[in-house]
Amino acid sequence: MNAPAQDRTQREGRSGGLLALFAPFFHRQLDRMDGAIDAGSLEVMTPDGRGRLLGERGPGPAAVVDLRSWRALVRLATGGSSGWYEAWQKGEWASPDPVQLFALFSLNRASLADQARATGFSLWARRFWHWLRRNHRGGARRNIAFHYDLGNDFYLPWLDAGMTYSSALFTSPAESLEAGQAAKLEAMLARTATAPGETILEIGSGWGSFAELALRQGRRLHGITLSTEQKAYAEARTAGFEGARFSLTDYRDVTDSYDAVVSIEMAEAVGQEYWQAYAAAIARALKPGGRAALQIITFDDAMFLGYAANVDFIQTYIFPGGLLLSESRFRAITAAQGLEWRDQVNFGPDYAETLKRWRENFDAAAKARALPAQFDARFIDLWRYYLMYCEGGFRGGGIDVIQMTLIKEG
Repeated sequence: MNAPAQDRTQREGRSGGLLALFAPFFHRQLDRMDGAIDAGSLEVMTPDGRGRLLGERGPGPAAVVDLRSWRALVRLATGGSSGWYEAWQKGEWASPDPVQLFALFSLNRASLADQARATGFSLWARRFWHWLRRNHRGGARRNIAFHYDLGNDFYLPWLDAGMTYSSALFTSPAESLEAGQAAKLEAMLARTATAPGETILEIGSGWGSFAELALRQGRRLHGITLSTEQKAYAEARTAGFEGARFSLTDYRDVTDSYDAVVSIEMAEAVGQEYWQAYAAAIARALKPGGRAALQIITFDDAMFLGYAANVDFIQTYIFPGGLLLSESRFRAITAAQGLEWRDQVNFGPDYAETLKRWRENFDAAAKARALPAQFDARFIDLWRYYLMYCEGGFRGGGIDVIQMTLIKEG
């Protein structure tokens, strides 16, 4: 599969003369990757014009990468998933379908972990920067604003009509995104076991899609958020309902008592050092016997310690201060707060499908120039990469999404 001589010369030129001298070393790096891919395959065109097929020992994603510069492997080895994004952004590698590549890495996460995490000075620098953006009260407000206060006009063109920014729950592959989101919200409301007239606290109220559903069905609701953009949108959409209240409130500052609590994909933004405070806030807010309905994104428990010790692409570029949850660790924390964990449902493939739908909408909006003009091509490419990266993670099984009910001891 060798490339023509002219193309090979151009590729070597792009990889840099000095780095080209180390081609044998980089091929050994690919050899190690080959030995670590137990499921699926990776077809690589290297900067020196060689075609290589890695893995192919068992069924799985068939990924293709055009490795245009050896620098991409240097960035991967030193910067992990963040370095790999930086190489992509600089054009040092390309793929006709990056989702398959991310799914391949996710599926082979145990054997490839050492090749996908930052090391050395790069790791320490990224960890220090991540520490500076931890979720103490001031940091949490800044971190939420970093992501959610990009503006409602940014999210409107690619989320569903209900503006729900969390995984849908599909009943069939042909179901619309709107129907899947409606099913998810109905499931969360059912978990609260509340009756009309009772009050729900929603921690992380988003743009108000759950609030609107609960209010339509006669519940009262207090939604808390740290995003001014989301608060304004949620207030506007629920203005005609009795019993709606939204406030810019940190979950740690909740003092009232409620019949139920709902929190949909909020826990990932908390950070591991604050999981106990988050669980304590839920327990404190619930009346005895009350129920909390949670939807959370989890990382493979067996790989969690290595993940938590690193700083990945998502934490660096998308969700500062965030960390996916370890189910076992978070479950132990909730138990210590007197919360009984019940009725768990895992539906990671539905999140992969949700992300695919979002990306299709996002690409259509970008093509139609429907995204706000202040976001340049580099920013749009970053978000496209983010959506592909997450989709691949769910398709490979390294991350999952679950719903469960926490019941406060009576």
